[in-house]
Amino acid sequence: MAGAKSHDYHILPPSPWPLMGAAAAFALFGGLVMWMHKVAYGAEVMGLGLAGVLATMYFWWADVVKEAHAGDHTPVVSLHLRYGMILFIASEVMFFVGWFWAWFDFSLFPVALQFNEGATSIIEGPNSITHAAGVWPPKGLEVIDAFHLPLLNTLLLLCSGTTVTWAHHALLHGDREGLKKGLWLTIILGAVFTSVQAYEYMHAPFPFKGINYGAAFFMATGFHGFHVLVGTIFLIVCLIRAYKGHFTPQQHFGFEAAAWYWHFVDVVWLFLFVVVYVWGGWGAPVHG
Repeated sequence: MAGAKSHDYHILPPSPWPLMGAAAAFALFGGLVMWMHKVAYGAEVMGLGLAGVLATMYFWWADVVKEAHAGDHTPVVSLHLRYGMILFIASEVMFFVGWFWAWFDFSLFPVALQFNEGATSIIEGPNSITHAAGVWPPKGLEVIDAFHLPLLNTLLLLCSGTTVTWAHHALLHGDREGLKKGLWLTIILGAVFTSVQAYEYMHAPFPFKGINYGAAFFMATGFHGFHVLVGTIFLIVCLIRAYKGHFTPQQHFGFEAAAWYWHFVDVVWLFLFVVVYVWGGWGAPVHG
């Protein structure tokens, strides 16, 4: 009786993954810095750290899944898992606040472009960007047509938000076939979104470096694209688990977390579309 459990919390056994994850993250960051500064073996250290991070994620989350099947995720534990996911998404929101802050700062308070001695443009050729103070987008820069591929991607993500909601409601009503179909459609739409964005980047009329417009554009939209990729992988894992029969109408936090994350990605894209593509390129010549 002395060892009987008299509370609804789950006391975790000793685990190697926090220490391994911290070491792997340090190696990943240190290797990235070494690689950027062209230090010997920087790429190898970064690759080793990345492999360690991925391994930690896999084994740690596998332990969480085992805990759920063992009945350790009581209502109290599940509630706090949801609190943790909410705080994680809130931290992600603050990442995007930084990119939006940079975009608004560059656009509302544009400054003269800085050139090297004797330079008249930062892009050589017929579409060079000329020196102009207080102009956003920079004078001579062609922007991406917001109502072409970006609008298509907006429709893709909006549709994916409905399909993942369909999957969630199917799970709640015990419809496992509906769960699988909704997940399949969401994953396909996410993959198409990533492909369209990659095509858009390959044909972008402005560079990543050299101008604030290009740097802010690619950092904001690219960071979102990375989140779409992560969310797609998250949903693929949920689809695999659905085929294994892991989720029930009463206990499915793993899927619920993936759905929350995907809706977060949807909402951020709507802001990016309006602020970066539509408002950010207003009045500038559109790339043909």
